[in-house]
Amino acid sequence: MKIGILGTGSVGRTLSARLAELGHDVVIGTRDVAATEAREEEPFPAPLAIAAEAAAGAELIINATAGQASVAALDGAGAANLAGKVVIDVSNPLDFSEGFPPFLAVCNTDSVGERVQRAFPEARVVKTLNTVTAEVMTHPERVAGGDHTMFLSGDDAAAKATVTDLLREFGWRDIVDLGDITTARGTEMMLPLWVRLMGALGTTEFNYKLMR
Repeated sequence: MKIGILGTGSVGRTLSARLAELGHDVVIGTRDVAATEAREEEPFPAPLAIAAEAAAGAELIINATAGQASVAALDGAGAANLAGKVVIDVSNPLDFSEGFPPFLAVCNTDSVGERVQRAFPEARVVKTLNTVTAEVMTHPERVAGGDHTMFLSGDDAAAKATVTDLLREFGWRDIVDLGDITTARGTEMMLPLWVRLMGALGTTEFNYKLMR
């Protein structure tokens, strides 16, 4: 697939590298290509383009921006360039304004996933991968040989099927469909526990397994 990734941080880099490795045609979208290249010492694993170009040429788009900036970032990519396309939202509403640990800027009655879907009603938003670190997103076998669970949420069944196929390409075996996009509240609210577990375990390479 032709995939546009919005976000030039570690998550965007890791996802783009793995997707390119799997044979997908990946472009990373940013607000200013020259400025992004100037401030980064390491080369990017996929070509850079301004966000609107990355989204326009993509069949599927991944939002790997910070949760509080996600709607603005996607707006910069252009609503028309998102319309009808699967948009995977891997973001979290973590607010570090008061230091560490962060708190959730959105929770209980809303989620970033829902805000993205409301802002871009013609996009087919699927929330997933936000409950693990980037390396585990793309290589689930790094934890317990891959014997753990990934969740997804969204209103469009066909979009969720497309995302499930992509997750299986990464190596995910246990994928649980939680339901519509409002269920993204649940996975986003797992992050405060994730942060505490990171501190207790001294690593980011862990995940949850649903036993049933």
